[in-house]
Amino acid sequence: MTKINPFLPVVLFLIFSLTTNAQDKSIRWLSFEQLEDSLATKPKKVFIDFYADWCSYCKKIDQTAFRDPEVVSLLNQKYYAVKMNAESNDTIIFDGQKFVNRSYGKKRNATHDIPLLLASRKNSPFSLPAIIVLDASFRVIDRYFEYISPKKMITILNSNSNTFAN
Repeated sequence: MTKINPFLPVVLFLIFSLTTNAQDKSIRWLSFEQLEDSLATKPKKVFIDFYADWCSYCKKIDQTAFRDPEVVSLLNQKYYAVKMNAESNDTIIFDGQKFVNRSYGKKRNATHDIPLLLASRKNSPFSLPAIIVLDASFRVIDRYFEYISPKKMITILNSNSNTFAN
């Protein structure tokens, strides 16, 4: 009869714990292409962060709210999280439609079609940071156009996680 090392279960537990903790230390950001596949497999709410390299409040959210362990955990468990540079020149195919940055190279701070579609406000210019929360059917639940502290982000994520459940 083969003897099992008594420390084997402990070692396996520690390895599993470290792997689980490592996964929850950062947000699992998806591209729009990955989002479409994920929504088709398992419907879930969507959290989109539109940013630009020059946006100081976007950077502050990255350094504070998006590093908060509770925010990371909530986003990874209850949402599909997408992060997109609003000035990207990428061509994105989503839901069978092609989205581009029509103003790229024509004007300063040219904005891609996707943020313009999801984060435009009536009678207000497009501004960053822009955080959009959508239900699993891709309908807008909420939109934020300001710096959001970790505490406020936790409140937003908890309140919207039960809204429009599918």
